[in-house]
Amino acid sequence: MKHTLMALLGLAACTFASAQTCSGRSPPHTVALLELYTSEGCSSCPPADRFVSALRAAGVTAAQAVPLSLHVDYWNDIGWKDPFSGAAFTARQRSLSGLAGSRTVYTPEIFVGGRELRNWSAGVADAVKRVNATPARAAIAITLGRPGAAGLPVEVSASAPAGALLQVALVQNNVSSKVTAGENGGRVLRHDFVVRQWLAKVPVGHDAHAQLARVLALPAGAAAADLAVSAFVESAAGEPLQAFSLPLCAPAG
Repeated sequence: MKHTLMALLGLAACTFASAQTCSGRSPPHTVALLELYTSEGCSSCPPADRFVSALRAAGVTAAQAVPLSLHVDYWNDIGWKDPFSGAAFTARQRSLSGLAGSRTVYTPEIFVGGRELRNWSAGVADAVKRVNATPARAAIAITLGRPGAAGLPVEVSASAPAGALLQVALVQNNVSSKVTAGENGGRVLRHDFVVRQWLAKVPVGHDAHAQLARVLALPAGAAAADLAVSAFVESAAGEPLQAFSLPLCAPAG
C-alpha cells in the first residue's frame, strides 16, 4: 500500500509540474462540516436543498462552513431513482445517527459538526458559530491541477492526531434534474454542494500525517467553475476536527 501511495504521489507531482496549480490551507479555527442528507424522491427535501444552496448568499462563507449534499439511496425504490444517490451516503448517515444514539434515519436531515440539527432553518448560523469558536485540531492542505482529458489531479494532506481519518469529496454546484416520477414527479430540482465522488478514508498515521493523491474523473458536462474538492478530518470516534474546500483553478487569463 505504501509503494502504491508513493507511486500515486509521484504521478501527481509530475502532473502538477506540467500544469498550473492552485492550492489552499485550512484556517486556524475549526470550519464547520455541514452535511445535508437528502433525496430527489422525497417531497419534503426541496426546501432543505434550497436552504443549503442559499447559505453563501446568506453570509455563511467557505471559511465558516463546508456544506456537503449527500443523496441517499433508500428512496430509490419508491418511484424515482435519484441520479446523485449512493449507498455510501446512506451508510454515512446511518453511522452518524448511530453515534447520536438514534436507530432511525430520515430526509431531509442536517448535521453540523457531527451533531444532528433538527431546527436547521433557524439553527444553522448559531451552530456554525459555535464550531468556528473552537481552535482547529487538524490542518488540511489541498492542491489541484488543471483538469484535462485524464481528469483532475488532486493532492490532499492532513495533520491530525493518529487514528483520525481524512475524507475527500468531489463536489458540484448548479446541478439540476427533471424528475419524472415519485413524490416530486413533474418538478425540476436544483442542488448545490452535491457530492459526486466520495473517496476512500485515509487513516492518519503515527506520524500525525495523512496524504491522498488521485486523478479524478469529472462529471460529464460539468463546468469547472461549478466544481470543488472538499475534505474533512474526523477523529476515530467520528467527531469532525477540521474541514476545508477549494474550488477548481480559475481559467488562465
